[in-house]
Amino acid sequence: MRRVAHAGFWSLASSFLLIGQAVAQPAGAGCTSSPSAAGTQTAHTQTWRCDNGITIVAENGARFELKDANRDGHIDSVELSSKALLVEVPKKPRGNPFKVLTPQAIAAVRGTRWAVDAADGSKTSVFVADGRVGVSRRARGRAVVLGPGEGVDVEATSMAEVKRWGQPRIDALMARLGQ
Repeated sequence: MRRVAHAGFWSLASSFLLIGQAVAQPAGAGCTSSPSAAGTQTAHTQTWRCDNGITIVAENGARFELKDANRDGHIDSVELSSKALLVEVPKKPRGNPFKVLTPQAIAAVRGTRWAVDAADGSKTSVFVADGRVGVSRRARGRAVVLGPGEGVDVEATSMAEVKRWGQPRIDALMARLGQ
């Protein structure tokens, strides 16, 4: 059984999800959700707090799936298909990085705070608030490393140059996430 998160509720499906060679266990174990205290009048978000210290804030209507690829009872990745997530991962010195996968990109870290927006199904935008995030296209291609204040837009066939995002763009994305 897999659990699919839609900001605000769990939906149960009766099939297993294949991730590479492994079958994902129910990934909701170790994570609880609650409505976020919105920072703006219009942002309605859901916050997932996991026992391994990971916090995920989901934009209203975001579609994503929490995954436990190594089957240790803790989520280690999120498959995001629409809208935006703000992810905070505590620093971990070794082991596999935490990943957010979208149709276009993979963003991976060992500890940081960043946002991923799977906009309209054709583009993924990644913005780093703190720490460093490695971003690559899902289809083979070059990878980049983003630092604080930097972002990149990834499409199925290309990746834009890393840029320092302007405050209006940062504010617009963070407002959608209740920040």
